[in-house]
Amino acid sequence: MPVGNIDIYPTLVDLCRLPENPQNEGNSLSPLLEDSSADWEYVALTTYGRNNHAVRDEHFRYIRYEDGSEELYDHRTDPDEWTNIAAAPEMATEKERLMQHLPAVNEPWSPVAVMKFNEYFREHSAREAAR
Repeated sequence: MPVGNIDIYPTLVDLCRLPENPQNEGNSLSPLLEDSSADWEYVALTTYGRNNHAVRDEHFRYIRYEDGSEELYDHRTDPDEWTNIAAAPEMATEKERLMQHLPAVNEPWSPVAVMKFNEYFREHSAREAAR
């Protein structure tokens, strides 16, 4: 059952009975802590860099990259993600469903971010500087 780091703070707020902050995103994991077989209808969203996102639900991982390329894996039949089925016509509905969870807006790169630690960030930093 996929969950994200974004769910940790709402869980702590819930468990500690602190006042909720409506600006916080994520979902309390308390129902899963109480019953690991409880229904969990949420997805886990992972972001790497700017506009590179993965959405994971109980069965699928959908990835969309900054350049528009996509990956889709069915973890029921391909748990190691060897076969990208994103281009399969029969997966269009599944892809659309998962895409609904992608952020509508991406934050701009921070002007103080250090972009030297890997090739992806160095290339992106150079592209942004050239704009």
